Amino acid sequence: MKGIILAGGSATRLFPLSKAISKQIMPVYDKPMIYYPLSTLMLAGISEVLIISTPRDLPMFSDLLGTGEDLGMSFQYKIQDIPNGLAQAFVLGAEFLNGEPGCLILGDNMFYGQNFSAMLKHAANIDKGACVFGYYVKDPRAYGVVEFDADGKVLSLEEKPEHPKSHYAVPGLYFYDSTVTAKAAALQPSARGEYEITDLNKVYLQEGTLQVELFGRGFAWLDTGNCDSLLDASNFVSTIQNRQGFYVSCIEEIAWRNGWITNDQLMALGRKLEKTEYGQYILHLLD
Repeated sequence: MKGIILAGGSATRLFPLSKAISKQIMPVYDKPMIYYPLSTLMLAGISEVLIISTPRDLPMFSDLLGTGEDLGMSFQYKIQDIPNGLAQAFVLGAEFLNGEPGCLILGDNMFYGQNFSAMLKHAANIDKGACVFGYYVKDPRAYGVVEFDADGKVLSLEEKPEHPKSHYAVPGLYFYDSTVTAKAAALQPSARGEYEITDLNKVYLQEGTLQVELFGRGFAWLDTGNCDSLLDASNFVSTIQNRQGFYVSCIEEIAWRNGWITNDQLMALGRKLEKTEYGQYILHLLD
């Protein structure tokens, strides 16, 4: 399975600083925001990643991440001139996927919780259909919403409904089989003029091949789409790291634990940053 990060578009222009810096390059506590969705793909065992963003922002991602070789990965980059909906990522990424299954994650979504890696790897091994997630929120009107019957079977999906049929929002993390590019290419624009990811999920629902896994009450999903949520995310990461001593979304550590890089390669990455606490953390992993 290959992974796609959709970063940029209108979501990067929520405040004046974004005129100079893409939001996904800005730090969430001690690392660039894009490290968080990237780490999610890595925890799923995905080492080939396509990053889609605007003509202005894409060079910054390329300068930051490079080819991925230092992490034992492969990064490619694709321009999205106009944000026409999340499902468009699979049209833009069709050549990259090359008939393989694909995972899409939004560049400003963060996930943290126990057994998350196991859930990701299970979803990444999907053979037929799609796997998305459900997360209970107080006010789901700003999200895609999934409705269940009494037995937990999915009944419907709605995009930003005025009167939601449940409190379960669908976070920006989606796993699909190899038919996703053809299905995405066949979608029609919604009333908002966008190619909606909810409409893509509905195709799988109609086929009877859509799986929805629920995140529990102790799980954290942070959608950093505005200034307050950016602050919340930074405070959350600070609390976890300072209390436990383990870093959240340290991509060098994940690559090492996945066996994609050696001890010597990890040490070389740490030494590049050894004057920072982040670099010291990497080096101490080898103690």
